[in-house]
Amino acid sequence: MFETISKIIEQTDDFLWGWFMIILLLGTHLFMTIKTGFVQRKTFTAIKLSVTKDPESTGDISPFQSLATALASTIGTGNIIGVGTAIALGGPGAVLWCWLTGVFGIATKYSESLLAVKYRVRTKDGRMLGGAMYSLERGLKLKWLGVLFSIFTLFASFGIGSGVQVNAIASIFKQTFDPDNTFILNITGKEFSVISIIVGIVTATVTAFVIFGGIKAISKVCEFFVPAMAALYVIGCIIILAMNHGYVLSAVVLIVKSAFSAQAAVGGFVGSTVMTAARYGIARGLFSNESGMGSAPIVASAAQSRNAVRQGLISSTGTFWDTVVVCLLSGLVLVSSMLKNPVEFIGINGDQITFTAFRQIPYIGVPILLIGIVLFAYSTVLGWSYYGERCVEYLFGTKGMIPYKLIFVFVLLAGSVISLDIVWSLADIFNALMAIPNLISVICLSGVVAKETKYYLYGNHLDEFDKTPIPKVNK
Repeated sequence: MFETISKIIEQTDDFLWGWFMIILLLGTHLFMTIKTGFVQRKTFTAIKLSVTKDPESTGDISPFQSLATALASTIGTGNIIGVGTAIALGGPGAVLWCWLTGVFGIATKYSESLLAVKYRVRTKDGRMLGGAMYSLERGLKLKWLGVLFSIFTLFASFGIGSGVQVNAIASIFKQTFDPDNTFILNITGKEFSVISIIVGIVTATVTAFVIFGGIKAISKVCEFFVPAMAALYVIGCIIILAMNHGYVLSAVVLIVKSAFSAQAAVGGFVGSTVMTAARYGIARGLFSNESGMGSAPIVASAAQSRNAVRQGLISSTGTFWDTVVVCLLSGLVLVSSMLKNPVEFIGINGDQITFTAFRQIPYIGVPILLIGIVLFAYSTVLGWSYYGERCVEYLFGTKGMIPYKLIFVFVLLAGSVISLDIVWSLADIFNALMAIPNLISVICLSGVVAKETKYYLYGNHLDEFDKTPIPKVNK
């Protein structure tokens, strides 16, 4: 029975992430890049805005808190375990496809965040609500599609937002503290790792204390964690690249060649086709930076912002930091390490690839990875709990928020002992299902994006307040 379910999940995953999704996703990235006048060239302006306080603007949290919460959800295990998994399944060429998804995805992240702020609403108690569901409902008059997006996002929060994250933490801790499966608990004839169970309990307990505090509590925690965790991981990557300096250029060449040509299995690398490399690279790229998925705009709509373009720019920097910088570093670290010591990487899976690479740093390598994964995964859990909560509020009102949080915490407990392959596949499936209605809203409302961009960004009105009244809803 379990094998049958696993096969169905795998086949569904393969179907959703065939040529259709690759064309839809990359096509939207390219289309919005052109439509926005290559907004990627304004990245440094966006970075400056992201650290500029704007207390006079309307919103629940600061622009940086909004970015930190969005980054908390995107800079996660996708940057560490996800890149390793992409290489393990799609070969080194997957790294380039992952990176390209990020570069062009900046335009899509900008557009979807702009729309989230443009079509946001205000609750009777003054809170801001927005996201693809409101863009679809208010911008396109397609509430049924907004409902579908909310349902898919709700389920995704249990996969990408909780199950995958706690599973990654449990996997790394088990490899570190119990590689020989010494601490095993037998429950109804099925064996479970004691380490994994402990990780699930601790993660669920700590998360519960924060998410019941609402967006302000979540954003404050993320504002503290995100810069520290990113800096720690980047330092670790730089140290390994320095140790692998003789293989870095070869790694770059191999990544580029493998992205556009079939590769036979050699050393620690699996054989792969161009389609395989693109499929896993793009899937992991979306999982990592979430451009086009519609998740980050949900928190962007809560930010204090003078106009939608300003917040769209700030949100777009999340994709830059996440994929263009962090995922690229991860890919170079893993591929250069596999070239340097190919024998050590033969026959191991994605999470083990990352673990083996960081083990090169004497004494501190494994601790850096462990701390990085814990912080990355934990912050991702917090961010996604907010996304799911907003979708529950859209579907059921405030009465559904407490039950949702309780279920979310329970999934964290269960996720620590679920098969990693199944969790990743489910995450990919819901990512795709979320992306479809969100990308429909971005494409169909691209004229609105272009008009706003032309006036505020290229017309030099970034400091101007948008005086359009924000509708009130009875929630």
